[in-house]
Amino acid sequence: MPTILRIKGYRFFFFSREGNEPVHIHIEHTDRYAKFWLNPIQLAESVGFRSSEISELRKLVEENKNLFEEKWNEYFSNKS
Repeated sequence: MPTILRIKGYRFFFFSREGNEPVHIHIEHTDRYAKFWLNPIQLAESVGFRSSEISELRKLVEENKNLFEEKWNEYFSNKS
């Protein structure tokens, strides 16, 4: 499960067997978890995060979307 970014205590990653799903990013912090689709940016799932944290996560996803897409494409293009 490649970790793409760590910032503000959040870990942004994807699982190595998810290449058949649309581009997305998982985020975890202690026992909290979220998943965002990237095109368009949309919350797919969240466990334990407050709405204010979800807003912060969405902003971080927006700011780093290009990096997440680049790493996703790089990783899964090498798996073909």
